Amino acid sequence: MSRRSAAWFGAEGKQGMIYRSWMRNQGYSGEVFDGRPVIGIATTWSELAPCNAHQQRIAESVKRGVWQAGGFPLEFPTTALGETLMRPTTMLFRNLLAMQAEELMRANPLDGLVLLSGCDKTTPGLLMAASSVDLPALMVTGGPMLNGKYQGRDVGSGTQIWRFEADLAAGRITEEECYFAEGCMARSNGHCMTMGTASTMASMAEALGMQLPYSATWPAVDARRYETAQRAGQRIVAMVDEDLRPSKIMTRRAFENAIRVNAAIGGSTNAVIHLLAIAGRLGVELVLDDFDALARDIPTLVNLQPSGEFLMEDFCYAGGLPAVMRELGSLLHADAVTVTGRTVGENVADAECWNREVIRTLADPFQPTGSGTAVLRGNLAPNGAVIKQSAASEHLLKHRGQALVFDSAEEYHAVCEDDDLPVDESTVLVVRNSGPRGYPGMPEVANVVLPAKLLRQGVQDMVRISDGRMSGTAYGTVVLHVAPEAAAGGPLALVRSGDWIELDVPARTLTLDVDDEELERRRAEWQPPPPAADRGWVRLYTEHVLQADQGLDLDFLVGGSGHPVPRESH
Repeated sequence: MSRRSAAWFGAEGKQGMIYRSWMRNQGYSGEVFDGRPVIGIATTWSELAPCNAHQQRIAESVKRGVWQAGGFPLEFPTTALGETLMRPTTMLFRNLLAMQAEELMRANPLDGLVLLSGCDKTTPGLLMAASSVDLPALMVTGGPMLNGKYQGRDVGSGTQIWRFEADLAAGRITEEECYFAEGCMARSNGHCMTMGTASTMASMAEALGMQLPYSATWPAVDARRYETAQRAGQRIVAMVDEDLRPSKIMTRRAFENAIRVNAAIGGSTNAVIHLLAIAGRLGVELVLDDFDALARDIPTLVNLQPSGEFLMEDFCYAGGLPAVMRELGSLLHADAVTVTGRTVGENVADAECWNREVIRTLADPFQPTGSGTAVLRGNLAPNGAVIKQSAASEHLLKHRGQALVFDSAEEYHAVCEDDDLPVDESTVLVVRNSGPRGYPGMPEVANVVLPAKLLRQGVQDMVRISDGRMSGTAYGTVVLHVAPEAAAGGPLALVRSGDWIELDVPARTLTLDVDDEELERRRAEWQPPPPAADRGWVRLYTEHVLQADQGLDLDFLVGGSGHPVPRESH
C-alpha cells in the first residue's frame, strides 16, 4: 500500500533527494525509506514541565517497539505545559498546544502517531490535535508518581497541599513543617498520584480506547510503564496498516463510556471541559447535560484522594482501570473499538480486582449512585455549572446563604485572614472574573481556602461559587464553571454581597434570589472589563475562546481538516 510518507521519502528527482538526504545526516541508512510506516512520536517533554520530564526515556521505549514492528520512528517536540510552574494557568495554552501539534502532524511525513503526555492539559491537547488530523494515533501517558510519604502516612500531591494550607492558616502546623513535607510528596518522576486532572485524563484516554489497557495507572518509574510504551510502539505500526484512526475509536459510545468511568473513579470536573473539546474536534454530539444524565446511575467505586483515602499506586496494584470497567459491566458499551483492535469488553474480560478497599463493587460502592459530577442550572448559571459531589460535604448540597462577593481570587486572598471579615459558615463565597476570558484562561482558583477565622473555629467547608475551575486534586463544596462567565456578562457579574443564593444539588439548581427587574437594572450599570491583551496569543485566545459549557476550544478550531499531504516546496 502507498503510505502518506511516500509523498516525501518515495519522491523522485530533486525533491526526493532533499527529503532523504537531510534525514540521513542523523545516521539513518537508506532502507528506512523503503515504504515502511513513519511513526511520529509527539512529546511534551520539558524540564519546565516536571510531570513530563521523564518522557525522553518513554520515547526510547516507544521507538524500540516501532523498530521491532518494522516502522520508522521520529520524535518531535510539542508545547510542554507544566501545570505547577506556568502562569497564569496552563488552560490558557491548551489550545495553543493543540493547534501547534495539529499543524506539525499534518505538515510532516507521518503515517501514524504516538502521543506522549502526562501533566493535566497535555493529554487533552494532544488528543484534540490528533482528532483534527485523524491519522492513526495511540496515547502513552507518563504515569503517576509513587505515593507520597510523610510522618508514617501516605500523602497525595495537590490534595495534601490544600490540607496543609488550611492547617497552616489555622495554626496547626508551622512553615518549617510545610517546607519539609514538600520533598515527601513528590519523590519520583510522574504526574500527581491523586485522582486529579492528570490521573483523570489518563484514565479518560484509556476509557475512550486511545490507550493500551492498564496504561493509565502504572507508576511512572515502574518497569511496566516502559514495557507498555514498547508495546505501544509495536501496536501503532499495525494500526497504520489497519487504518485505525481516532474518528473510528472516539465515537459517541466511547464518550459515553468515558463519562461513566469518570463517575466511577471520582474523576476531576476538568474532564468535562476536556471531553467536550475533544468531541468538538471529532464532530461527536456531546453536551454538558450528558455528563449529568450519563453519570446519575453510576456509583463511585474507587476510594482515592481527594474524595477518598488511597492513591494511584494503590489503584494500580488493585487492578487499575480495567478492573473498574469490568465491574461496570453492562453499564458500558462493551462493543466500543479500542487501539488494541479489540473491543472494550474483550480488553477487560479477564481483569481482576486485588483489593476491594480500593476498588469497590457495584453492590457495595465507595459512594452511592449519583455521587459524580452534577450539572446545575438556574438564573445564576443559565448555561450550566458543575459540582463534584464526591468531594463535597453532604450537609452543604442543599444550602441557602448570603453572598460575599470578590472580583478576583487575589482580592479574596488579600483579606481572607482578617478577623473582621463579615463571614460565617453559612456565607456563600463568590469569586468571579476567573473564567475563560476574565482571568484569562479559567485558572484553578475556585476552591479558595476558607477564611482563617472560620478555620480556627473548626469549620471545614463552606459553599464557594466561581466561573473558574478547581484542581482535580482539590475538594470541598465548590460550584465551578459557571456559564456564561462574569467577564462575558453572565449573571455572576451582577451578584452583590448580601444577595441570597440557594444551592440545591439534588434538584440541580443554582438560584440567585434577586428579581428580574433588579437584575436588569444592575445589567444596565455593568461595564465589561478591558481586554486582557492587545497582541499575541492572549488576544487571539480571548477573542475566540468558547465558554466552559462548550469546552473552551477556540471557535475556529472546532472540527478538523484531516491529513491531506501539503503542497510540495520548490
